[in-house]
Amino acid sequence: MGTEIAQRSTQYAGEDRRWLDGGFHGQDTNKDVTLNGDLFPDADFPDGRVPSGVDIGIVTATKLAGPYDDAATDGREVCAGHLHRTETVSAGARIVTAVVRHGVVNRNLLPANSGHDAAAEADLTHITYQTL
Repeated sequence: MGTEIAQRSTQYAGEDRRWLDGGFHGQDTNKDVTLNGDLFPDADFPDGRVPSGVDIGIVTATKLAGPYDDAATDGREVCAGHLHRTETVSAGARIVTAVVRHGVVNRNLLPANSGHDAAAEADLTHITYQTL
């Protein structure tokens, strides 16, 4: 009887978490989510790299996470938090990771493709937003 082991390749790079202020404040309240790789468009996330700080929403029907989109109608129009660490996604991938939903965030240091807007801030009432 043979056993197959799926292999996964991971690229590591230094994290830029300057967007996350306040040290470890709130880090004990991060929430686990499962990213749906099919929801992250290549145009927005080249090479499948989704940087920490990206706003995340949860699809109501599947409970899988994708990029927050205030214009969506599938549940992702409600921001669930900011991706805690950079993840590499691909079509069909399901990746368990964490989102930050409490603490202090420097809004001007979020990644350029974060999807962040005023509506996301209104959804995340346990995060204090500031501009440095």
